[in-house]
Amino acid sequence: MSLLQANGLYAGYGGVDILRGTNLRVEADEIVVIVGPNGAGKSTAMKAVFGLVPIREGEVIYRGDVITNQPPEKMVTRGIAYVPQESNVFPSLSVLENLELGAYALKGDNHERLEKVFAIFPRLKERRHQQAGVMSGGERQMVAMGRALMVDPQLLMLDEPTAGLSPRLIDETIERIAEVNKLGIGVLMVEQNARQALAVAHRGYVLATGENRHEDTGPALLANPEVAEMFLGG
Repeated sequence: MSLLQANGLYAGYGGVDILRGTNLRVEADEIVVIVGPNGAGKSTAMKAVFGLVPIREGEVIYRGDVITNQPPEKMVTRGIAYVPQESNVFPSLSVLENLELGAYALKGDNHERLEKVFAIFPRLKERRHQQAGVMSGGERQMVAMGRALMVDPQLLMLDEPTAGLSPRLIDETIERIAEVNKLGIGVLMVEQNARQALAVAHRGYVLATGENRHEDTGPALLANPEVAEMFLGG
């Protein structure tokens, strides 16, 4: 049984379908990357799975249960965490306050959860009392991912986690995502820096105009001449 299965999704905005039969699958131990040109429906697919965009047709199955069009708060309690590309931290709050807000729906002491996050992102422990709004873009992305991990997710969904980062921080962020996956957390992410992301991905999907164009292992997609020419810049 797959961790996540999305079958034949039709979804969009204002009655216009951006997704046209999109299929996705994530196993419990996988990093799965969605790549493709601008406007391909990558972020829409993530939002549809998480309940942020209504699905007109198709279904989403998580751990054997149909969760199509359930609200985001239900997704969180089921163990799905989503990190949007923008507005993903509370800038006026400290790093620690941001992280603690991530676990607002959970009962019990947050100490163990915090220590897990700090083990992956040591810089956040060093700067836990600093306001998130004055941190660099890479550090804010760490805060956003750390807050998502505070709900002890089994599936972590990331929308463009390296957007706007320097090449060094792109590599560092991808490495941290791989570390998260090694904890047994499935990862589904949309990424414009396709080469770096596919290099660590177990599998990848190439979307174009809301449809699946290619599905294969990360290395196989990187080696595919058609994918390289059309979507990876040659």
